[in-house]
Amino acid sequence: MGSGGFGVTYLAEDLQRPGKPKCVIKQLKPARQDQKFLAIARRLFNTEAEILEKLGSHPQIPLLLAYFEDEDEREFYLVEEYVKGDSISDELPVDRRLPEIEVAQLLKDILEILLFIHKNSVIHRDIKPSNIIRREADGKIVLIDFGAVKEIQPQHLTNQENVTVAVGTRGYSPPEQYAGHPTFSSDIYAVGMIGVQALTGIVPHQLPISPETGDVNWRNLADVSEEFGKILENMVRYNFPDRYQSVAAVLKDLEMLHF
Repeated sequence: MGSGGFGVTYLAEDLQRPGKPKCVIKQLKPARQDQKFLAIARRLFNTEAEILEKLGSHPQIPLLLAYFEDEDEREFYLVEEYVKGDSISDELPVDRRLPEIEVAQLLKDILEILLFIHKNSVIHRDIKPSNIIRREADGKIVLIDFGAVKEIQPQHLTNQENVTVAVGTRGYSPPEQYAGHPTFSSDIYAVGMIGVQALTGIVPHQLPISPETGDVNWRNLADVSEEFGKILENMVRYNFPDRYQSVAAVLKDLEMLHF
């Protein structure tokens, strides 16, 4: 189905279950075999399995079916529910601007899943169009690929700062994430950039950047109302303290829009 980063993703049939239902197998094959690199790979994979086990109860997040490590080959395998559908990349063609009412609805759909994820103290860290599937069965969106997730440790459990591996996708990931300090607002930034892409028809990494503030300059490239424009600007601020700090706050403002 695809490859990149840490491994390969396969579409498979579960021969042990009635009807031989399709499933997704993620094979993590670390690029290096030294112990330090393997430890990082193992941590990322263990985290994804733990997170999927916890979050899979949500109807728009894939269920974890199995997880195991081949110690001889130093490979990791994760088996999860297959979601039939197409990524929303197909809904965001280059040079085509979507109406803001459609964009606002798309953001609401993504943010409602993200609200559940953040309530479980998880940062996704790689929200982008190719990781959002429009499910064929009911037209709802499903958020996939939790390989970059970061679970926030409660402060009473650790006194150490939560520094993590820098993971993300160019254009959708904010600067603090690349510095290894993702926050909940890092995911909000990614969702906002999807909205900006939908309104401008331009992929995020090709948008101009303000040399004074570091913010993305996009308003003059889109036909957008003042109210919705302000919401998106507050989602994609360069400095994370200036952004929305919670998904609930974004959803509240989106509900106030009148198109």
